[in-house]
Amino acid sequence: MPERASAPAQEFDLIVIGAGSGNSLIGPEFAEWNVALIDDGEWFGGTCLNAGCIPTKMFVRVADVATDAVDGERLGLSARIDPVNWPLVRDRVFAKTDKISRAGFRYRDQKSPNVTVFRESFGFEDQHTVVSASGERLHAPVIVIAAGSRPRPLLAAYEPDPAIHDSNSIMRIDALPRSLVIVGGGAVAVEFAHVFSSFGVDVTLITRSGRLLTGLDADVSQRFTELADDRWHHLANDAVEAIERVGGELHLTLASGGRVEASMVLVAHGRVPNTDTLAAASVGFDLHDDSRLVVDAQQRVLSNGAPVEGVFALGDVSSLWQLKHVANHEARVVEHNIMHPDAPIGGDPGPIPAAIFSHPQIAHFGLTEAQAETASRVDGSAFVAVTQEYRTTAYGWALEDTTSFCKLIVDADSGLLLGAHIIGPEASILIQTLVLAASHGMSVRGLARSQYWPHPAASEVVENALLKAEEALAEREAAVQQLNAARTTNAAPQPNAEEAP
Repeated sequence: MPERASAPAQEFDLIVIGAGSGNSLIGPEFAEWNVALIDDGEWFGGTCLNAGCIPTKMFVRVADVATDAVDGERLGLSARIDPVNWPLVRDRVFAKTDKISRAGFRYRDQKSPNVTVFRESFGFEDQHTVVSASGERLHAPVIVIAAGSRPRPLLAAYEPDPAIHDSNSIMRIDALPRSLVIVGGGAVAVEFAHVFSSFGVDVTLITRSGRLLTGLDADVSQRFTELADDRWHHLANDAVEAIERVGGELHLTLASGGRVEASMVLVAHGRVPNTDTLAAASVGFDLHDDSRLVVDAQQRVLSNGAPVEGVFALGDVSSLWQLKHVANHEARVVEHNIMHPDAPIGGDPGPIPAAIFSHPQIAHFGLTEAQAETASRVDGSAFVAVTQEYRTTAYGWALEDTTSFCKLIVDADSGLLLGAHIIGPEASILIQTLVLAASHGMSVRGLARSQYWPHPAASEVVENALLKAEEALAEREAAVQQLNAARTTNAAPQPNAEEAP
């Protein structure tokens, strides 16, 4: 049978692959451009809106209320949680996000005359042409790759089963399971562990490492693991090798030889960039070892180390930071650089904060203490690390909190913040003061005393941490001065005993 000739490519001024943060860059300034917008997700609008940060945090809010009600007994308040109305909780979330998704699609498909929406998967034919399985071919001098990422599959022996989920599907289940095994110990895993355990589900986490959240500062990771082990079953230093259905339950075989039974399994051990589905490597785009596209500071995609004219990437498909606020910033950079090629911008506005909405909450940015120690050994730099616990503040007393803390890593010479790590209530809010200071190059010296801090408020733990860091710097400076003085004295010439009067 003769091979069918390829259809001629449709010509566009701009092709955007991905309707998450990529969609947001198509503003009024592109009104005269002929734009193709590609989105092959089940729901239009990207991961954050439909299966990521927004719906998960809406579930977390309900979980927080339930947890606070149970924890109220420590404060003299007796409360109980009736069986959770899961359909009501679930439908509240997706009534909101699905409505926004549908509205976003209608806006682009029906109310944006310069935009043509394609709801199918495309791959690269060459560096400026993409083709779909149905035979659609699109070409443009400017392409923005914002195709995102997807949940990493479980490398184990098992048959597809409706009770084996990833983070995309678990939120839309029809009913809560009796028990849930979560494979993974990162941010997604511990957020869902918090949600489902708060709703009365018996939760077990299986992790290859001994601690949860191993990418965080060791003190934060250790404290969180200790608290988590009191709430959930945690099978550490193990892995899932096989899953099989036995009647109404799933039976998991572990690398250690153990077996675990559960009503449902959630695979939550990371995400992979969608570069393979785009056939990005086949057209010569450079990839990192983890398959992310390589981009320069202006978000231009590289090929053989050089930027490809007119091809940009942003978000999870290229960024080491799988965070919506990072993707949004990169979208603004790309939008500017497309419109102003002779005056490109790039670079980060400062340290990147991240938050984990589990229980307790965690927020962090910058160097961990271990990373600061490594840097110190390499370049001889010095730092101080201080920890301030919530329980030292009046608000901590109100919380009856004995486990939360704020930890700062500070450059010993400049006083600049190298890293900040908070574990405890409202960590995602408290971190911003420190982000501001680090982003604008503010030394911790005098920072706490240069402004008023509401009393009593959770923010006082940050104030006190800054004061403690300032004290630690002063103590170190005094010790260095004393040591230098001693060295000077010891190095001074001593009088000859025979010449002494």
